[in-house]
Parts: sequence; C-alpha cells; structure tokens
Amino acid sequence: MSNRELVVLGTASQVPTRHRNHNGYLLRWDGEGYLFDPGEGTQRQMLLAGVSATDLNRIFITHFHGDHSLGLAGVIQRINLDRVPHPVHVHYPASGQEYFDRLRHATAFHETAELVPAPIRGPVSLVLGLPFTMKAVALSHPVDSYGYQLIEPGQRRMLPEKLAEFGLSGRIVGELQRHAAVELDGRVITLEEVSEVYWGQRFAFVMDTRMCEGVEKLADGADLLVIEATFLESERALAEEHGHLTAAQAAKVAQAAGVRTLVLTHFSQRYPDLAGHEAEARKHFDGELVLAQDLTRIQVPPRQRWHEKQRTG
Repeated sequence: MSNRELVVLGTASQVPTRHRNHNGYLLRWDGEGYLFDPGEGTQRQMLLAGVSATDLNRIFITHFHGDHSLGLAGVIQRINLDRVPHPVHVHYPASGQEYFDRLRHATAFHETAELVPAPIRGPVSLVLGLPFTMKAVALSHPVDSYGYQLIEPGQRRMLPEKLAEFGLSGRIVGELQRHAAVELDGRVITLEEVSEVYWGQRFAFVMDTRMCEGVEKLADGADLLVIEATFLESERALAEEHGHLTAAQAAKVAQAAGVRTLVLTHFSQRYPDLAGHEAEARKHFDGELVLAQDLTRIQVPPRQRWHEKQRTG
C-alpha cells in the first residue's frame, strides 16, 4: 500500500508560540519526501517527528519571508552532514535568488551532497517523475509567492475476480490492456468489463496570500488542501492589508473547489485558542476539517473510483 501522508512540523505564522513552531510540512508521497516552507526550528521538528534528511527529495519554498524559509540553512547543512546520497532539488521564486544564496551559504560547512537549485519564473509545471506533476501557481502577497499542486493522473486497475470470471490470464491480459478488447472463445471482452478507473489524487499547498485566482486554481479538486488561515473574519481588513486569508475564506474556497480534506494552518499568535477558526470554517465547509497541530500526521484520502467521484463530485 502506498504511503501518502502529511507530517506537520510547524503551524505558526510570523511569531512562534509555546505550542507552535514556525512553518514546516513534509509530504510523504510513496517513496519520496517533499519538504514545504521550512521555517526556523525545522531541523529539530524533523527530529521530533522522526523525519531524517535522507527522507528529503525536494524542497519547496513558497516565498522568502523568514517564517517560511529561515530554516532552509539548517536543513541544507543537515543534508550535507548526513551525506544524503541522492540529489535534493530546491524550488523557490526566482526573484528571491539572493535570499536563497544567502541561506544556502549562511555559514561554513563541508558540502558532500548534491543540491539542485530550481528557481521558478512565472506559473510553470514541474515534472517530478512519472506519474506525478507539480504545478506552481502565482499568489498575491507583498513579495513573490507561489502555491503548489501535486497532480496524479488517473489509473485503470484490472479486477482479478472479473479476469477469472471471463477466464482471462497470462498474455491475453496484456493484449487486452494494449487493444482495449480481445476475443476469447468467440466472445469479445472489453477492458471496461474487467477493470475500473481510479481518479488520480491531488495535493495542494497554499500559504501566504490574499484571495486571488491562484488560490482557486490550486484548490480545485484537491483531495488534501493545506492552506493558511492566519486570521478570523473579524480581522478581514488586516488580512487583506498584509496578504493573508481568514478561516472563512479558506473554507469557502475549499467547499467551492470540492476539497475532500481541508487542513487549516499558519495561525497568528493572537489566537491561542483555535475554536474560532473551527467554528468559522464549519459554517462554510462540510468535508473533513483539520486544524493542524505541530508533529501530527494527516493521511491523504484514499483514491476514489470513477463512479464514486462522479457521484460525489
């Protein structure tokens, strides 16, 4: 069974609290690990969460504000200290190249690992290796900021019980997959009769931004949406001024986009109690709602069959 889960390393916005570390999120997707927005303390949070440097294959930075990137220096040095044997790609806004360079070489260390810078220039699609694609979409914040969406194409799975029912096995199954139909004992058997289509999964990551078209694009059809909810509606004007979302805005977007599991995070220090965020989000979203907590793990919802998706979508 595939291992697809989100490991929450930190949930604070600009200022950490006693119970919330700065941002940090690891997406485990089958055999790979994608680290998003490592803020201060990420290396320690990785230790507490049981995440090693060798688990990292790619790092994604949404923007170069400190609570989303200051932990990058420590993570890079840990990657080298542990002599990670595979290349680690780092994706970040190209306009922040000077910040990336400073963080990469913040102090002296011995480089032993291969770090591959991958600056983003405009909305692009980043191919992570079949069968996955990662889209980067521009957001609205005082500095260049991007959200990310991982997209898996749909898959067709053969049904062993149906194959047995029609007496199909061996080479003829491969022929059926190639040609969509075969003839056996005078009967034509179609691929649709012995298989079913599963929709590919989608994961979306939306951090610092005010409402914009990019938020809607990223949330569209997400099985798991991780999205900032820095403020409540009572501070809506403040959220807009500083380029952030409220819990209500995040929930409305998720509901309209057909999100299955909504994860709210990036909470302002002014909210030691998140009951308001939960109540506000529940008014607008009727799917699975999670208020992220440091060091928790959230499973990506299982794939849906085509007919299930049609019924619920």
